[in-house]
Amino acid sequence: MTNPSQILLTGASGFVGTELFKELSCQGLSVTGTARSSYHESIVAMPLDSQDWVPVLKNIDTVIHCAALAHVPESKDESFKAQVRALNVEAPATLARQAKEHGVKRFIFLSSVKAMGESTPPNSPYRNNSEYSPEDLYGKSKRDAELALKKELDGSDTELVIIRPPLVYGPGVKGNFKALMGLAKKNLPLPFGSVANKRSLVSLDNLVSLIVTCVQHPKPLNDTFLVSDEHDVSTKELFETLTRAYGKDPKLWPFPVSLMKLGAKMLGKKAIADRLFGNLQLDISHTKKTLSWKPPVSFKKAIQNCVNSENQ
Repeated sequence: MTNPSQILLTGASGFVGTELFKELSCQGLSVTGTARSSYHESIVAMPLDSQDWVPVLKNIDTVIHCAALAHVPESKDESFKAQVRALNVEAPATLARQAKEHGVKRFIFLSSVKAMGESTPPNSPYRNNSEYSPEDLYGKSKRDAELALKKELDGSDTELVIIRPPLVYGPGVKGNFKALMGLAKKNLPLPFGSVANKRSLVSLDNLVSLIVTCVQHPKPLNDTFLVSDEHDVSTKELFETLTRAYGKDPKLWPFPVSLMKLGAKMLGKKAIADRLFGNLQLDISHTKKTLSWKPPVSFKKAIQNCVNSENQ
């Protein structure tokens, strides 16, 4: 595939989409974005569950589908589950079908590590060909979306590129990582001095770099790529790095991890404990070798950039 001349980016106003739109434009590429509302001359207001993408698919070479219903809570509400499926599974499948019909050459889908699961045994990272084993509603929706896209595009002239990131952090991050930043900024004494788990993270800069690489890659791509900073961290190292990024000395003291896990379970916070003390590692060697790519921004630099952005 030659350098694309026209790109369609869904979710252009999201956490990843906003930065990706800027970078694609800086690379001199012609990009049209879609979002819930238009705030830029190159952003088209388009609902995620649209049944007609034809108006924005004309002359498009590459589609990057970032839009999704994220931060999905577990629910037994069947109507909510149906909404998640409509937005996270049926919507990308509809877009892919119409993209294929309009001659789109490459369809890049932003999936999630959650399609494979929530944890890995020590030193047994997920690989690009690891089996699906999602545990929550969001992860299952990403798995189902991947399967629907493969079914839709298999055997067609439209290449399918799937990217599975772990937790993404960077300027403007929200959710759990923002909460961790708040704790680090306060620099309270915390019992994480004995935590030696390993978790893969990816900075927004590194994720955007990989997506742009997939957009511009000249060879045919029908593949799945994992992405990370290639610097797996323990909860202890993450807090220490965040705290030092705020210009403070960390106050972490050792405490038995088993007791913290037990306490969290008794308080009904097992999921939080799993993220704080469990392992979730990704092997990105296939990504690096296939795309001749490596993360351009170091973990420490990305953390410092994230912290510095608060004062901008």
